[in-house]
Order: sequence, then C-alpha cells, then structure tokens
Amino acid sequence: MLAARCFSGVTVIPAGREAEQLSSLPVDVLFVGAVPSPTLETFDRWGVRNLRGLASLPDVALSERLGQEGVRLQQLARGSISRALVPVETPLIFEEAIELEYPLMLLEPLAFLLGRLLEQLCARLGARALATQELRLRLELENGWHAEDDCCPSTALDPSDRRIFQRTLRLPVPLLDARIFLKLLQLDLKANPPGAPIVKIYLSAEPVRPRAAQSGLFLPPSPEPEKLELTLARITGIVGEGSLGSLEILDTHHPHGFRMRRFAPAEPQRLGPRSSEKPESNNAITALRIFRPPVRATVTLRHGKPSHIVCSKRIQGDILWAAGPWRSSGDWWEQEGWSRDEWDIAVQAESYIALYRLVHDRLSGRWFLEGNYD
Repeated sequence: MLAARCFSGVTVIPAGREAEQLSSLPVDVLFVGAVPSPTLETFDRWGVRNLRGLASLPDVALSERLGQEGVRLQQLARGSISRALVPVETPLIFEEAIELEYPLMLLEPLAFLLGRLLEQLCARLGARALATQELRLRLELENGWHAEDDCCPSTALDPSDRRIFQRTLRLPVPLLDARIFLKLLQLDLKANPPGAPIVKIYLSAEPVRPRAAQSGLFLPPSPEPEKLELTLARITGIVGEGSLGSLEILDTHHPHGFRMRRFAPAEPQRLGPRSSEKPESNNAITALRIFRPPVRATVTLRHGKPSHIVCSKRIQGDILWAAGPWRSSGDWWEQEGWSRDEWDIAVQAESYIALYRLVHDRLSGRWFLEGNYD
C-alpha cells in the first residue's frame, strides 16, 4: 500500500495499483525542490512528459544511459520503492511572551508578570522531566522615552520605535524552582534596570536534564545550590559584577595576572587510600603577604642597589640586606604594558628584622612595597 502526499492531504493507493495511479503525474514531480537537473532536460529531449512514459522505458537501456540515478527515478515512477516513515521530532522550545496594553515603568508589577511566566515555564519543563540551567529575558522597550514625560504616556506605539533589553542568567546546576528564578531575576534587574518603559516581555529557558546527586556518608554537608545561588546574587548586587567569583590564573608572566570567573562548586572528589608516608615537618615554609594596594616608598640607591627606604613611620631605615633584582616584563604590544624589577630586602624593625618584597616600576620610575614575608 502506498501513501502519496498531495497539497490537499494524503491519498492512500491500494497495493498493486501504484503505477496506474501515478502514471498521469508529470515527470517534474520527481525533481520538486531540486536545482535544475540535466536528467530532466534529457527526459524532455526523449519526449518523456509523465511518469507513464518513464515507467515504460527499458530498464537496461535506461541504466546504460543514466546510471543508477535513472533506475531510481524509474522505480519512483512505478511506485516500487518502499521506505519506512521516520517521524521527525521538532526541538522543544520553552518560551513565554506577553504583550502589554500600556508601557510598564515599575519593577514591582514586572516581577508579578515574570512570576506568571516562570510558573508556566517550570510547569512545561516539569511535565517533560526537564530542568533549566539558563534563563533568557528579553524586553521590548519604548524608545525615545524621557523621565519628565511619564505623566503623558504614549497612546500609540510604533513597533519600529522600540529597542531591546536582554539579560541572561546562567546557573551552575540545573534547577526547577519558579520562586528561585524570580528572586534571581529581581536581583539582576535591580542591579541592571531596563531604563525605559516596557511594552513586551519574552522569557525563555534552555532545557537540560535535571541534576541527580546523592550525598556521601563521610562527606561534609554543602549548601544547597538554590540558596548558594541566591546568596551569590545578593553579594553581587552589593559589590558589583566582576568582583565576586573564583580566581582564574591567566597565561601570562604578570605576577597579578588573574581574572574573576563565575563561581561554580566543584564535584566532590573521592577519598583515596591514605598514604603511609608522613610529610616532613622540618621544612620551613615562607609566605608572602601581598599588600593591596601596594604601599608607595622612597628608596635611596647606592651602587645600583637599594640602601635606604622610607615608606611609613613603621617602615623606614637602612636596608640591611638586599637580593635581586629579578626583572620581568610583558604585554609590551598592548597599551597596558609592564616592566618591573623585584628585590627582597631586610629592614631593622623595633625588635626584629622584617623581610619585604620591594618592586621598582621601570616604566613610571616608582618604588613600592608589594608585601612582607612571614
């Protein structure tokens, strides 16, 4: 049995009558949606106008002239090719939108609408046993709005007179809690307000598999990801974006080459067998405590080496011992190039000898103490 799809629907052809039902169709239907084919031009020169003419051609002669492509087209014309119907599953799109009758200017009513959209998104995700790790908020704003004109809202909005405001929340673990999402969006919008009345709201979620975790009996308890994410969002609202996260060491020789990246708790590592070897306790460890910011200093040189330092009332006097310099430089091809000489110095304190890291900025000529040794 053959099923042929037409513009008006699906026609079911009984088995054995495929060639009879298809014979009146033009040969062009075999090339619908394809680029102009030389095979179709060949059929036109042979006088083959419909599928009946193509099906009646000798098989061997057709194969000798057009190869396997011609044989395949002839089998299609006779209806002798069968294949299983493979259903195509369209990708799941989780997006909610709402268009407002009047421009929205306050964040409180916006939070109410976002709560409704988030509940619908979470319900759709939960119905398919999914969660989300990324929320995308897109707001259409009324362009050209000024604060002094809020008493006379526009009655007719031109769709072209709008601009887009977008925010993306990326979560460290998959979550499915509308209240947590709403609080995170509120904190983000409070720190980054849209700045203009809102006329349309789009909210979408990227579906992922939910998190499956099991705590170990001998592992310390860790904070819940939902509460941890809210705490990080509140701290970010206070200290600002880019000031909270995990340190990432950059591939550079700069002594302070690092950047802040988003904090994500690492997976707990399995405890391996205890080592029978005990670490040696006789090895002394010296730590360098960095001053942030570095402390400016005035240094006197003698024979190219620092001999006297004045930094503050507590740090001043002759330099008893100095080692260095260790020169390093980099990023000379950028505007923020750097070049420095480092010294380790010893200065007499009240009742002990203090060790410091002294740095000479070769580009600006300034001296400063970078830290002290413990």
